[in-house]
Amino acid sequence: MLYNAYDFQRTMMSAASTWANIGAQWLQNPLNPMSYSKMAPMMASGLDVFAHASASRGKPDFGFTEVEVNGKMVAVTEEILLRKPFGQLKRFRRRGIADQPKLLIVAPMSGHYATLLRGTVERLMTSHDVYITDWRDARMVPLSEGQFDLDDYIDYLIEFLERLGPGTHMLAVCQPSVPAYAAAAVMAADDHPCRPRTLTLMGGPIDTREAPTAVNTVATQRPLAWFEQNVIHTVPVYYPGAGRSVYPGFLQLTGFMAMNLGNHLVSHWSMFRHLVEGDDESADSTKAFYDEYRSVCDMTAEFYLQTIDQVFQRHLLPKGEFMHRGRRVDPAAIEDIALLAIEGERDDISGIGQTKAALTLATALPDEKKRYLIAERVGHYGIFNGRRWREQIAPVVDEWIAAHAG
Repeated sequence: MLYNAYDFQRTMMSAASTWANIGAQWLQNPLNPMSYSKMAPMMASGLDVFAHASASRGKPDFGFTEVEVNGKMVAVTEEILLRKPFGQLKRFRRRGIADQPKLLIVAPMSGHYATLLRGTVERLMTSHDVYITDWRDARMVPLSEGQFDLDDYIDYLIEFLERLGPGTHMLAVCQPSVPAYAAAAVMAADDHPCRPRTLTLMGGPIDTREAPTAVNTVATQRPLAWFEQNVIHTVPVYYPGAGRSVYPGFLQLTGFMAMNLGNHLVSHWSMFRHLVEGDDESADSTKAFYDEYRSVCDMTAEFYLQTIDQVFQRHLLPKGEFMHRGRRVDPAAIEDIALLAIEGERDDISGIGQTKAALTLATALPDEKKRYLIAERVGHYGIFNGRRWREQIAPVVDEWIAAHAG
């Protein structure tokens, strides 16, 4: 019922958004005498902010057409190398560029699309042959395709690495740090020729017992049964995934917005002021962020509940009890995969020490193949997007991969 009610409300708000947008444009039209009144800019700006906040959103595009490589602009095209029911392996091919390290970016499956990492991809394309896990919205996957859980997630990563071949590097942002680390350990234990040459983990919940955040508290203060009964819903009949049990993206977005409600209100107030003042560039920057931030997708119930249970409540990976297909995942099997752990000083999602734990768990890995970076004055989003990502963090990733490329 909640899912249906949400869709009904979204439809109504979408219509209101359209009318608000029409009203804003009319108040700014020089043919309208009211546009010359003192109140017109404020009224138009208010309608513009409302129209943007209430608009419906689908899956965004990466939108890359070119990127600068070695001082010159080269064309970029997207291609799908491997299609799976719950995700696909996407490549950003740069015309005329070859012989750069292959890098698989593992995007979060946490309610947002892979395009949340647009800034990550754009920066790393300057020096790497970049691929990304482009996860599907679970409500769009028919029940006939089966389930998708943590075991499947790890299997997908292994299959993607096999498709890319030996010598590939892997980078995981936030939530996928755990399955990426597990996949690396499983492949290392098997002496798999396609195991990643380096693994970079950024703001990931490897051991959430370290510096627990509000997100960790929410995940641990209630039993697993509460999550199953209160946040898992059934996809309505008018979607391809009708009948599938999911954790809806709109609930995830509501939780994230509530965590920093004050900041979001300030951002929208600033957007309003910029519009009134005619500073369209600043207003457009805020709009672009929220266009991406509000574009959400559903997760399968089994994947979401397993993550809550195994990662946040029982801490199976750092305890040495994490399993994959009935087999214990042993971080000590990692002996030659260079590990880089990156954390943000102001991260309110993954606390300081949670990602660094990956280095401690890899007891057989030589110290020269381990590196830790704490990014000063950087929050969770800033680890992989924005100026500090481009200028302070990405160069370290470049250097680490280059040092272990051969």
